[in-house]
Amino acid sequence: MIQKNLSCFHIDQIADSGQCFRMVPYGAGYSVISGSHFLVISQQEQTVTFSCAEEEFSFWEQYFDLATDYQAFIDSANPEDTYLKQAAKYGSGIRILRQDLWEMILTFIISQQKTIPNIRALVELLSVRYGTRLEIPENLRIPNGPACYYTFPSPQQLSQAALKDLLALKLGYRAKYIKQVCEDACEGRLDLPRLTCMDYLSALTYLKQFYGIGEKVANCVCLFGLHHIGAFPVDTWIKKILLSQYAPQTRLPEGLAETKVYDLLIQRYFSRYKGFAGVMQQYIFYYERETHRRR
Repeated sequence: MIQKNLSCFHIDQIADSGQCFRMVPYGAGYSVISGSHFLVISQQEQTVTFSCAEEEFSFWEQYFDLATDYQAFIDSANPEDTYLKQAAKYGSGIRILRQDLWEMILTFIISQQKTIPNIRALVELLSVRYGTRLEIPENLRIPNGPACYYTFPSPQQLSQAALKDLLALKLGYRAKYIKQVCEDACEGRLDLPRLTCMDYLSALTYLKQFYGIGEKVANCVCLFGLHHIGAFPVDTWIKKILLSQYAPQTRLPEGLAETKVYDLLIQRYFSRYKGFAGVMQQYIFYYERETHRRR
């Protein structure tokens, strides 16, 4: 058990920020699974408790990006952008996690037209069905809780699933994307080690070559799987924010295509956050979803 006093860290906000789907309520905190690693994490005010072996803490320290100064990102928000200032203050406990690249590719392929609870359930189902079963250390088990957990399946493990097996999991049209990307990874066309060495724009271009990976999914993989925190994924929530909060104060050229409108607004209002615009994207994404829930 390791305790840290952390600022700009709120485990509830991180768990509900839409970037991680294997962080679930567990006892008085959350369990987190990444690769073969298992953590129980809880928080009281700024005191965060990491329940794991001491030699495992360096992994989780990197996973939660603890070495990065997120207050500097918050302080950099344009003082005239009241919406972003409010969002950054509201979601100040969010951090961009350093997650497994392969898991993020599959997760965000699954995420297309799916709600967060659906994504979480499908990721867990794939893990139980095709991943590796590991024991939860006895000191981390909760009463009446599980005794084991499952790793997210590797490309080789998941390639054992036939297309009909994936369709039976209610993956719909995403099943054929998953089947193809598994084949691409197993046969080396999708070169994961090479991808980890690419810069943001190179990685974005490379990812979009593969079946089922468009602009939005590629940006999510760059942000959450490669930690290119300059990536700025545009989903339905971000589109809504851009149109409601930024378009009214902008003179847009007549007849501009919808996708170009989003590009122009992002360029105008978020290009100043060069190299970390994705952090600002997470603040406004989380803020808009949370305030929508409370209406």
